[in-house]
Amino acid sequence: MTKRCGWVKMNNSLYVAYHDEEWGKPLHDDQKLFELLCMETYQAGLSWETILNKRQAFREAFHFYDAQKIAQMTDADLDGLLGNPDIIRNKMKIYATRANAQAFLAVQKQFGSFNDYIWSFVDFKTIDNEILDYKEAPTKTELSETMSKALKKQGFKFVGPVCVYSFLEAAGLINDHENDCDWK
Repeated sequence: MTKRCGWVKMNNSLYVAYHDEEWGKPLHDDQKLFELLCMETYQAGLSWETILNKRQAFREAFHFYDAQKIAQMTDADLDGLLGNPDIIRNKMKIYATRANAQAFLAVQKQFGSFNDYIWSFVDFKTIDNEILDYKEAPTKTELSETMSKALKKQGFKFVGPVCVYSFLEAAGLINDHENDCDWK
């Protein structure tokens, strides 16, 4: 029998697929890293299930996370998204997506890639935590606080230490799969 982390909602196929195919796998593609970071910013104050269920609509609304296109979106473009019932219609989060695209592009220019910038925080190696029960996993750490401050300094929005820790887990910089999970 397949064993998954205890947080996986088995009645939601998107949740299961996200755990099995994405969460915790080391990710090095800039565009996919950017999408995950944006998704984590949307989640602030909401459930991850809500975000996963709206993921495709977010992709369509934000040019499939083409940072160049998002960075050029006008206020009118962003305000138009506030009427889209298929995404989270929080004006600050929608506007943060554009600010984050602009910051993302600046980081790429300064560091060569977003991947190199992000992975440098973990010395380019996944941190493998011993997690017996997902409820024991931290929600933030010194690393996520350091990265949060650095991202904010670069101009990113909605990147507090809890959001950043979730991003680190999702993008595989930190492996917080439970020890008995088949994906550990």
